[in-house]
Amino acid sequence: MNELQSIGAWWMWAGFGTFVLTMLAVDMFLLGRHGAHKVTVREALTWSLVWFTMALLFGGALWGWLDHTAGREVADAKVMEYLTGYLLEKALATDNIFVFVMLFSYFAVPLEYQKRVLVYGVLGAIVMRVVLILLGAWMIAHFHWVLYIFGAFLLVTGIKMFLFAHHKPDLAKNPLLKWLRSHMRITDSYHGDRFWIYEKGVRWFTPMFLVLMLIEASDLIFAMDSIPAIFAVTSDPFIVLTSNIFAILGLRALYFLLADMAARFHLLKYGLAVVLMFVGVKMLIVDWFKIPVAVSLGVIIAVLAMSIMLSLIATRGQKPPAAG
Repeated sequence: MNELQSIGAWWMWAGFGTFVLTMLAVDMFLLGRHGAHKVTVREALTWSLVWFTMALLFGGALWGWLDHTAGREVADAKVMEYLTGYLLEKALATDNIFVFVMLFSYFAVPLEYQKRVLVYGVLGAIVMRVVLILLGAWMIAHFHWVLYIFGAFLLVTGIKMFLFAHHKPDLAKNPLLKWLRSHMRITDSYHGDRFWIYEKGVRWFTPMFLVLMLIEASDLIFAMDSIPAIFAVTSDPFIVLTSNIFAILGLRALYFLLADMAARFHLLKYGLAVVLMFVGVKMLIVDWFKIPVAVSLGVIIAVLAMSIMLSLIATRGQKPPAAG
C-alpha cells in the first residue's frame, strides 16, 4: 500500500545503520577511554553541535540525492518532512531530560557516573524505537484506521500532560522500583559506575542498576508518545527512522547541556503538551483536511519558542540548582 512506499533504497538503510553503529562504537570507545568523569558544559555543547550538524548534513545529502533522482518537488517535500520530524522528536525528547534529572536527583547519582547509564539508556531507546517504527509502519499500511487511534492517543496524552505538568510523581511508589527492590539484592551504596558486584559468589545489584531500569522504562513510555507523533508528519519509514534516531543520538549530550537549567524551562512541558494535542488533531482530521508539513513545522517552532521564552522570563534572576 502507499503508506509503506519509501524513498529509502536498501543501500540507504544499510548505510544509515552502519553510520549509527559506527558513531555508537566511537562513543562507547571514548567513554571507556576517559572512564567515569563529570561531563563538562563545553564537552556537552561540542557533542550537541556535532549531532545537530550531522543531522543537518544528512538532510542536505538527502535533498541532493532526491533532487538528482526524483526531482526538486520530491526533494523539497521529503526533506521538509525530515526536518519537521527531527524537530518534533527533538522537542519530545527533551521531556526525557526532566525525567533524567528527577531520577538522578532521587538516587543521588554522582555526576561522574551519569554518563555511562545514559549511554545504555540511549542504546535502549534506539532499539525500542526501531522496533516500534517498523511495527507502526506495518500497522498503518494494513490498517489505515490505526491513524485515528494514534491521533486520539496523542490528544488524550497531550491533555493529561497539560493538566498534570507540575505534578511530581512519587518514585517511592513506582511499581517497577518496588518490584525490583523486593525481588533483587540491592546494595546500599554505589560501587563506581558498576551495575552489579559479586560478594562471596552472590550477585548484588547496585543503585545504578535501578536507575538504568527506570530510564529504560521511561524510554519505552516516551517512545509510545513520539512514534505516533512522527507518523502524523510522514508515513515514509525511512524518514521516520532517520529523523527519530538523529534526535535520540544527541539526547545524552543535550542532557548534560541543559540539566542544570531544567528548572528554568518549567513551562516547556505545557508547550510539548500543546504540540501533542496539535499533532493528535492533525491525525484525526487527516482524511478530511491535510495540514501541510510546512504549517506543522511553523506551529511546532512557534509553540516551543513561546514556551521557552515565557519560561526564561518567569525564572529570570533565579539561580538554577546544581544537577545530580
